[in-house]
Amino acid sequence: MSQERHSELGIHALPEEADLAKRQQMMKRARLVLVVVLVLLAAGAARTVISRVANARELQAGTEERAKTFVRVTEARSSADGQMLSLPGTLQGFVQSPISARSGGYLKRWHKDIGAQVKKGELLAELDTPEIDQQLSQAVAARAQAASSMELAKSSMARWEALRKKDAVSQQELDERRSAYAQANSNLAAAEANVERLRQVEGFKRIVAPFAGIITRRNVDVGDLIDPGAGRPLFVLSQTDPLRVYVNVPQSFANLVKPGQTVVVTQAELRGRKFEGKVARTAGSIDPATRSMQIEVSLPNADNALLPGAFVQVALPLKPSGTLLVSADTLMFRRDGSLVASVDAQNKVRLKKVQVGRNFGLTVEVLEGLQGDERLILNPSDSLTEGDVVEPTMDKKDAGADKKKAAS
Repeated sequence: MSQERHSELGIHALPEEADLAKRQQMMKRARLVLVVVLVLLAAGAARTVISRVANARELQAGTEERAKTFVRVTEARSSADGQMLSLPGTLQGFVQSPISARSGGYLKRWHKDIGAQVKKGELLAELDTPEIDQQLSQAVAARAQAASSMELAKSSMARWEALRKKDAVSQQELDERRSAYAQANSNLAAAEANVERLRQVEGFKRIVAPFAGIITRRNVDVGDLIDPGAGRPLFVLSQTDPLRVYVNVPQSFANLVKPGQTVVVTQAELRGRKFEGKVARTAGSIDPATRSMQIEVSLPNADNALLPGAFVQVALPLKPSGTLLVSADTLMFRRDGSLVASVDAQNKVRLKKVQVGRNFGLTVEVLEGLQGDERLILNPSDSLTEGDVVEPTMDKKDAGADKKKAAS
């Protein structure tokens, strides 16, 4: 009985142990899945935290970067190399003259038109002057009449002188005959002078070139009435080689310009070409109306590339003054006067008051206020104040100049 019971109990115990093993295996799997899930959740949480921290740091760095004020800086330099002063000027013929008529009449024909190259003494036009021709004929007849009167007075004086020797006439009568002869001689001289005057006036009916040059203007045509008193020129003649350029130099630069200096002339329409001339003379005084001194530049023009009347730019080399030069873009104008904004070693802004000298256009002289080693801010903002922190970058031009100096 006991063996049978034991066998029955063993038969019933085997399924219970199998169920227990299954439960334990399922518990292990559940714990493993739970661990995996927890690890995944922890990894996700860590990734989120790391991403948020990185984003926060990036946002903070961007905020700090945007909060910086970036400026371009340049350096003051000495004017030991001199400066080029560019001033406007107008080309003029070396000799430019309006050709007018001295005698009145009608234009018979013209021989030269605008643009024609003429030589000295070459015929430009002819006039028809009938009135002057008649006046000349009348003057010739009056001279012949005066000559006849003079001959009669001369013979009468000779006869009265012979009679006076015989005491047949008085001295008073002889003096009258001598006076009549002198008067007749003067009348003849006046008549000859009048004839010569009219002949010269008649000679002006041939309009000739007084010098070699180019006809730049013709104001009349065939049949026009020419009135010498009207003041209208028939032609305008210009000598184009060399040319003259008159330039007004400001008072602050007048002492630096001397006769004989070489200048460079450029014209916007002739790109790439430069023409060298020389300062021929200066006015030697300042015009009180414009506070400038006029100078004359002689400019060769053998190929006639430059035309009279054209607008040009004249570059004048100036002697170095030894003062500091700064870019004109560094200046600030406030109630305190002229200022510049410099950047110190800690990248802080320092506003400095300066005394400005001559203005060269792109650069300006600084007489007082700078030592020469400052970094100056280009195009400073009106909001800049003393002590502002900035991020400076060297201007490309100055950086290139520093590289050249280092290479040399």
